Amino acid sequence: MSLESVKNFFVERGLKDPVFELEDSGATVELAAKTLHIEPEFVAKTLAFKLKDNTPILIVTRGDAKVDNKKYRDFFKTKAKMLDHNEVYEITGHPVGGVCPFGLKADMNIYLDISIKDFQYVYPAAGSQNTALKISPQDIQNLTNATWVDVCKL
Repeated sequence: MSLESVKNFFVERGLKDPVFELEDSGATVELAAKTLHIEPEFVAKTLAFKLKDNTPILIVTRGDAKVDNKKYRDFFKTKAKMLDHNEVYEITGHPVGGVCPFGLKADMNIYLDISIKDFQYVYPAAGSQNTALKISPQDIQNLTNATWVDVCKL
């Protein structure tokens, strides 16, 4: 259902379905980059966290970036705490390795790290570990009403 929800996300907005199947697994940044024949930074990694009040959020960043705990704490006013694997699927409707900011089970606040802002295109997962899509960071922001943040380091 997760893959279908991502496809429907685009179709319901009058857009062409951009999802494509990968020849091999894209479950990790390294696997996705190898399968797509791109550098890891162009993989749009979607990370799921929960805030102090347990509100879940998603942060989309470049594949080779890591969350900077100090920047995260300064912006969100709490320690970075990722959702566990079961929570990720339960809350987003996407399995770990397939999480993206599209076709979510429920509305969530989406944040885009500035590390992807200047890329022409990035490749996020598309609801499963063997699907992806090609999209500009600005289109992600426009489609998800995401907020730009600076919470990662390279």
